[in-house]
Amino acid sequence: MFGAKKKTMENLHKFDRGKGISAVGIIIAIAVLVILVSGSYYSIQEEEQAVVCTFGSPKAVTTPGLHFKIPFIQTVNKVNTTIQGFSIGYHDDGEEDDAMMITSDYNFIYVDFYAEYRVTDPVKALYASRNPEEILKNIAQNCIRTTIGSYSVDSVLTTGKNEIQSNIKQMILDKLEDYDIGIQLVNITIQDATPPTAEVENAFKEVETAKQGKETALNNANKYRNEQIPNAEAEADKILQDAEAARQERINEANGQAARFNSMYQEYAKYPEVTKKRMFYEAMENILPDVKVVIQSKDGNMNTILPLDSFVSEEGDSSTTKTGGSINSTVNTQTEDDQTEE
Repeated sequence: MFGAKKKTMENLHKFDRGKGISAVGIIIAIAVLVILVSGSYYSIQEEEQAVVCTFGSPKAVTTPGLHFKIPFIQTVNKVNTTIQGFSIGYHDDGEEDDAMMITSDYNFIYVDFYAEYRVTDPVKALYASRNPEEILKNIAQNCIRTTIGSYSVDSVLTTGKNEIQSNIKQMILDKLEDYDIGIQLVNITIQDATPPTAEVENAFKEVETAKQGKETALNNANKYRNEQIPNAEAEADKILQDAEAARQERINEANGQAARFNSMYQEYAKYPEVTKKRMFYEAMENILPDVKVVIQSKDGNMNTILPLDSFVSEEGDSSTTKTGGSINSTVNTQTEDDQTEE
């Protein structure tokens, strides 16, 4: 009786042990299944790319969304492809050892830069180098110091910033192309450029103020020049036009006088004596408009030609005769002299 009971108890223990083992197996199976299911897919966001490595062979997956992989065989590494950046020369702790540089004219200066980059090849970004951002930072520091060392301190502080940034960017791009580490420089800018001490900074500010005053004076001078040159050109054009008009007027007048002289000469050539006397009388009339012109003929008669005598009283006639006699005698004498000369 006791043996049967003992055997029954052993069977019950075996059953309970088997049941417990089955439950543990189920739990393990469920856990393994969950792990397999959870490890068989992955998702990629819009700003990410993934690198799937199968037996050590990487492959880039660039399409965003849900993707599947083989658990325990394929591994997935996600890479951020958005624009990222870092500072060069400026630190949160206030140290600026990286910012101190020397210019071509042997001046010390603090220059802070900010570089922006993004991943272009996720496979190379993960496996071509241990830390591509650190490599980019070292390349940027080298290019920055090389470029700053070829410019004067005035150029770095004032007018040469754009050119310096452009040269540094191009130099970094060339070196990144040689290194081929899967990242690309987007932009690099000068955040701040200051002299090493306050006294030097004040001196540079005074120089900058003087340069701005010079630029202002030059701009005002150019503005005044641009205003005056059109006025001067307009005045010159007016003078030239007036001179041209005067020249044309004198030419026309000379041509008219020449034509008049030619016509007079033609008449003179036809009747030279008559024309000569007429010209003489006209000249005398212009010179002595109030003098009577009296012509004495060969027979001694006196003829008044110009001006015509008006009808006056006898007293006026007698006085005029007396006065005219003296004038006539004078003119007569001159006429005789002229006839003698002829």
